[in-house]
Amino acid sequence: MPIAPAQAGTTIRATRSRKHPHDDAPDTSAEFEEIARLPDGPEKEGLRQQVVEAWIPMADRLARQFRHRGEALEDLEQVAALGLVKAVNRYDPDRGVAFESFAVPTVVGEVKRHFRDYTWGMHVPRRVQELRNRVRAAHRELSHSVDDRSPVVEEVAEHTGLSEDEVRAGLEAINSYSPLSLDAEAPGSDDGFSLTDTLGAQETGYDRIVDREAVKPKLALLPERERDILYMRFFQDMTQRSIAEQVGLSQMHVSRLLNRTCATLCEQVLADAR
Repeated sequence: MPIAPAQAGTTIRATRSRKHPHDDAPDTSAEFEEIARLPDGPEKEGLRQQVVEAWIPMADRLARQFRHRGEALEDLEQVAALGLVKAVNRYDPDRGVAFESFAVPTVVGEVKRHFRDYTWGMHVPRRVQELRNRVRAAHRELSHSVDDRSPVVEEVAEHTGLSEDEVRAGLEAINSYSPLSLDAEAPGSDDGFSLTDTLGAQETGYDRIVDREAVKPKLALLPERERDILYMRFFQDMTQRSIAEQVGLSQMHVSRLLNRTCATLCEQVLADAR
């Protein structure tokens, strides 16, 4: 007789007292056999949901193993629950493997995938992320056997079977997981000097030098009156009225000469740059 979803919950709770590797591993073998027999539909989905709810404590336990890696425990539990749902949907009791043996690597893999794809401060290829994990594990293992000093690249390479270049890539990736903020205090600073303060700014003086050198030969080709007017305006900082009085022209005429001469110089310099 098929087990209805409501009955499934009772069955799962009644079998919790059986002995399993962990207290959070209920016996749901009968439910999985029933799921395998049922056709797709609400009854099958309801029974799967009952099984997921029964195994959630195990998923939470696995998520807590990663709680000190910078992610909120609530987020890790959500990711672990997603891995559990995938395990329930994919599990085939006919293969003779206990569900726990199938579910644990599925849930852990989902959590590790979350760290790989979403928690890095910058994009790092998957291969380099794997090198980081192997190098970090090797550092922990070797630190107990090399007189409390940090193992060198050659030692890590020999221990892991990686090349020295691969070890160096893994070491660089360790520092790429959580990059420093530019507002962080610079190493060795005791006065609040931040990394931002070490960045250079664009030097506009170089642009002025380039512009001046580009326009210099064009100035030499101007008529003497226009050259004198430009010199008085831009090098002696004289007003148009003062220039007009000195050269015997009206202020309006001086203004027109300045505008026309500057426009001509600009066109000539841009034409040479093309």
